[in-house]
Amino acid sequence: MVPLENLLAFTLAALVLIVIPGPSVLFTIGRSLALGRMGGLLSVLGNALGLLPIVALVAIGVGGFIAQSVVLFTIVKIAGAGYLVFLGIQAIRHRGRAAALALEGAAASSPWRQLAEGFVVGVTNPKTIAFFVAVLPQFVDVGAGAVPLQMIELGLIFFAIALVSDGAWALIAAAARAWFGRSPRRMATLSAVGGSLMIVLGGILLLTGSTH
Repeated sequence: MVPLENLLAFTLAALVLIVIPGPSVLFTIGRSLALGRMGGLLSVLGNALGLLPIVALVAIGVGGFIAQSVVLFTIVKIAGAGYLVFLGIQAIRHRGRAAALALEGAAASSPWRQLAEGFVVGVTNPKTIAFFVAVLPQFVDVGAGAVPLQMIELGLIFFAIALVSDGAWALIAAAARAWFGRSPRRMATLSAVGGSLMIVLGGILLLTGSTH
C-alpha cells in the first residue's frame, strides 16, 4: 500500500494535472462534438482504459525503457498522433452522414468501435507514458515494499480521476452539441469542428513532450 501522505499528495497532483484542460480534454470535446454524448462518454472510457496497460508497463519497468528509447518513443508518438489525425479526417469527411444519423437518433458507429478508438488513443498517448514514467516513482515508498503494486495503485487513482473529469467535459460538450444541433447544417459543422480539434491535437502530440 502507498503511504497515506504519498497517496494524498499524488491525488492532489493528479487532480491539478487532469482538471486543467489538456490533450485528453481536447480529445474528449472533439469526440463529443463529432459523435454526441454516448460517443463522447465511450471515448472517455476507452481513453481511460488505455491508461491501464501503460501503468502496468511502468510498474514492471518496461514503460521506462520505452520512454528512454528514442526510436520506440518516437514510433508510439507518431502512431498516436497519426491515429488522432485519421479520426479527425474521418469526422470531417463523414460530417453529413453523422449529422443525419444524429438527427435521427442513430449512432454514427458501433459502441464497441467508439470504445476501441478511445482505447487506441489512450494507449498510444506519449504524454501519458512520459508522465507516468517521470511522476509515479516520486510518490512510491520503496521502504514499504511492493513497488510495482504501489505504482498500480497510484495509476488506478489517476484512472478514476481522469474518468470522472473527462466524463464531465464530455457531457458539457455533448450538451452544447445538442443545443446547437437543431439543423443538419449546424450538426455537420459541429462534427467538422470536432474533427478539426482531433487533427490539431494530433499535431500537438507530435510536436510536444509530456503530461495528461
